[in-house]
Amino acid sequence: MSEVEKLLELSGIKKSFGAVRALKGVSFELKAGEVHALLGENGAGKSTLIKVITGAHAPDSGALTLAGQVVAALTPAKAQEWGIACIYQQPALFPDLSVAENIGIRLKKSVALAKVDWNKQREVAAKLLERIGAEISPDAEVASLSMPEQQLVEIACALGSGARIVIMDEPTASLTQKEQHLLYAVVRDLRDSGVGVVYISHRLEEIFALADRVTVLRDGESVGTHPVGSLTQAQMIQLMVGREVSAIYPPAESAPGEVVLEMQNVSCAASGIADVSLTVRSGEIVGMAGLVGAGRTELARILFGITPASSGSIRLEGKTISIGNPQEAIAQGIAYVPEDRRKHGVILDLPIAHNITMAIHRRIFPRHFLRKHAEQSLAVQMIYDLGIKAFGPEAPGGSLSGGNQQKVSVARWLATEPRLLILDEPTQGVDVGAKSEIHKIIRRLAKEGLAVLMISSDLPEVLGMSDRVAVMRGGRLVAMVDGDKADATSIMAAALGHSENDKSQEVAR
Repeated sequence: MSEVEKLLELSGIKKSFGAVRALKGVSFELKAGEVHALLGENGAGKSTLIKVITGAHAPDSGALTLAGQVVAALTPAKAQEWGIACIYQQPALFPDLSVAENIGIRLKKSVALAKVDWNKQREVAAKLLERIGAEISPDAEVASLSMPEQQLVEIACALGSGARIVIMDEPTASLTQKEQHLLYAVVRDLRDSGVGVVYISHRLEEIFALADRVTVLRDGESVGTHPVGSLTQAQMIQLMVGREVSAIYPPAESAPGEVVLEMQNVSCAASGIADVSLTVRSGEIVGMAGLVGAGRTELARILFGITPASSGSIRLEGKTISIGNPQEAIAQGIAYVPEDRRKHGVILDLPIAHNITMAIHRRIFPRHFLRKHAEQSLAVQMIYDLGIKAFGPEAPGGSLSGGNQQKVSVARWLATEPRLLILDEPTQGVDVGAKSEIHKIIRRLAKEGLAVLMISSDLPEVLGMSDRVAVMRGGRLVAMVDGDKADATSIMAAALGHSENDKSQEVAR
């Protein structure tokens, strides 16, 4: 039997940025027809290694071999010529162009004064989208797409390039379970056709479902390559973090108290939300499940005043309130940590202290008088309370790992002293260690009496963290299930509209 072709081989790769040693001699290989998972906490060196493979960073030392040939000076253009495609966690699309135009730009070399065959471009885009099961129009403007839909367009671009090496960096971070299974089929199809896939994910269940081998990075070093079947989940976690993570989903420690939020027949024609009635109590975590487009984020945007409700009533601690904009929401005691932390969460160039106090300038800087000490004191306290790993309050947001950036996003809104905290995908794209820490923070906040509404596309997270699970479909709340009675089958059945009798599951008022 002939030896399987090695598409990629890295040997002793080192890379430093000033005094920071990002890679300390990493070795890695990828074979044709293989899904090779790359695991590690944020900050372990995965992103730097990807940039070396794609030519964005030149290694300080070590060897990079492609299809048996040592490549000394790899650039992004040369990487593309070698058949390397990368699907990044954050979509890099042109928002004002259509889906077909974005795909066309990626797949076709530009030629001056060349005529564009628009029909052909749309046809190619439609076939690629159909291949991955994405129900997206080629003519849709990218700016109108949700983050998960943009992720699917990125995947279509990579597939259309005919790449032999495909790197997927958290490809399912924003996808629902249904879309994840569509992606799994695409990955398996690529493997069967001889493509090598480097698969990066913090969701270990995906690694067991898809990968043949796994290489684990920790602190810039490769700590081992193993067949996936030879490791348990606990062993993978221990390799990644160098310690045991005993409770990714910590149990509830207190019973819910009085009703904090009460929505009655809330609708918003602009958002497609219709007749939603929902309560969230003090000390309670209500998880929101549903497919992309079900209306979960749209409901959060109504509560935060981004797209105000057109009818129905919203009561906070028994008082009927009107929320016409985010400023009014904050004044009423509502905080919202949005889904896309890079776009709406942390401003990477600003210090941590500025990021944390951004929503409370009027309170911390009364009459526009700068009180630097007050800002620093609050930031230091938040860094301590949330366990943010940083060099100090003046460190820029961009210097933090993904998990610590997410903690800064949460800190900003906790600084407003809210009564209701809305979390949209709170652990998206963070490693298993940071995920465990964020879950503990959420549980602690609930124990302290905060009402929490948590939106997540990670069904195990919804089931593991929620006191009650609200399921949305088509802009409506179709089921409300107690956390101890919820299971993946019933939640997905309701989300897909396959529940035998939605009415039998009482929607809590």
